[in-house]
Amino acid sequence: MSVVTLNVAFDAEGFMTNPDEWTKDIAGVLAEEEGIVPLTDRHWVVINYVRNEFAKTGESPTLRSISKKSGVDTKELYALFPKGPAKKVARVAGLGKPKGCI
Repeated sequence: MSVVTLNVAFDAEGFMTNPDEWTKDIAGVLAEEEGIVPLTDRHWVVINYVRNEFAKTGESPTLRSISKKSGVDTKELYALFPKGPAKKVARVAGLGKPKGCI
């Protein structure tokens, strides 16, 4: 197993502190840490939606927003990002922890 060093800053909960430093390679490493491998086209639909919404609003979208507007319903979101999809997709997408997540 290879070790990858990420030259980006993370907060105490493991979320990137600067979303502008995010890359697809970083997403792959974070997804692996979350046990989400490989990232499929459906994962990327959600990740790209979340990053685009963040670019517009400055905040990570809620689970409800993701499921209503990304084209990926709630059931599929939980299959793609098990046990807390809004939080996990935000982390993989290089964003901060969504408001309302514990």
